[in-house]
Amino acid sequence: MRELKTKFLAASLTAMVLAGATTTAVAKTTVSGLNPKKFSATVQGKKTELVTLRNANGMEVCLTNYGGRVVSLCVPDRNGKPTDVVLGYDNIRQYADTLNTPSDFGSSVGRYANRIKAARLVVDGKTYHLRANDNGNTLHGGGNTGWLNKVYDIAARTDSSVVFAITSPDGDNGFPGTVKATATYTVKADNTLDIVFEATTDKETVINMTNHSYFNLNGNPAEKGENQIMYINADRFTPADKYYIPTGEIRSVAGTPMDFRTPHALADHINDFSYDQIANATGYDHNWVLNTYWNGKGDDKTVAASLYSPVTGILLEVYTNEPGLQVYTGNFQGTGIPCKHGIKYPKHVSVCFESQKFPDSPTKYAAHTPGWDISNPYLKPGEHYYSHLAYKFKVKK
Repeated sequence: MRELKTKFLAASLTAMVLAGATTTAVAKTTVSGLNPKKFSATVQGKKTELVTLRNANGMEVCLTNYGGRVVSLCVPDRNGKPTDVVLGYDNIRQYADTLNTPSDFGSSVGRYANRIKAARLVVDGKTYHLRANDNGNTLHGGGNTGWLNKVYDIAARTDSSVVFAITSPDGDNGFPGTVKATATYTVKADNTLDIVFEATTDKETVINMTNHSYFNLNGNPAEKGENQIMYINADRFTPADKYYIPTGEIRSVAGTPMDFRTPHALADHINDFSYDQIANATGYDHNWVLNTYWNGKGDDKTVAASLYSPVTGILLEVYTNEPGLQVYTGNFQGTGIPCKHGIKYPKHVSVCFESQKFPDSPTKYAAHTPGWDISNPYLKPGEHYYSHLAYKFKVKK
């Protein structure tokens, strides 16, 4: 929802929202209370639908191929009650209306997640001008014309897994190269939502895909989520300016509100505006340099971050092979827009865990900024992009 601060001008995209909707979905609602019929439509000339994945241990994940999005994610709480722990809408109309209800709820973000300074990219000595959609910068690949608002193809599916596929043409939002990418979502027996992003290109380009789910583990997203207890396995982070562009410094978290090496409640420092980084973002919206990444390889078997609700007992563990993790605490929520089941989300209602190359890596890596060598965003023909992100759910009695 960060882009609510920037008015989208492309009204033509709104006009395409729902043309000739048809449905083959059954009327039965999901465990999370979604009606599949409300996701069956024609958007951008392609069919959208709701895909439901389940396991035998009470986990249900509903997704739509519009933006490759997670719409709902139900897991049992400490009493066995199914609890939807992600934010979103309950219909395709609001997801696809990028003028009035823009969101990145649950999306598979590409071609480049997070920000690129000045909407400018240099690849193989050539400068490319990207779509500027956030204070003169490029955010999430161009925002309402980026992958999060494209209809992915459903390349394969089972009862527990779905593969979303997209082909991004050369010049898409200014990016070079025709990129073919997939986002594979799998519900595992141990209540893990496992996500694998893969891509190839026919021309050197940059790639940085992630999932943008907003987590509220309390079971009541009508109220703030500042009581949630967070852990981040990181000794350092990348400070940013007031436009969320990293300065290039890699700073220790020690003695700052950015230190989550010992788990503690978000409320402890989320409103500590005496610290410039919290003041700039009115909360947390920063990239942490993960301790699970070293020697050019990420350890996706060790917990990178976690979130716990003392209300429901639900614990979320995050795993990734990426060097960075953007943590965003819903600072631009509180818009008054009715969302899933009519609920209006307040500010600081949720937490996003976006595995990634560091923000603005195309600029910093190309400039040989110290410490940014671990965040190479470039992909060349013949290379294979692979990014792994897993959200594992447990219960603490």
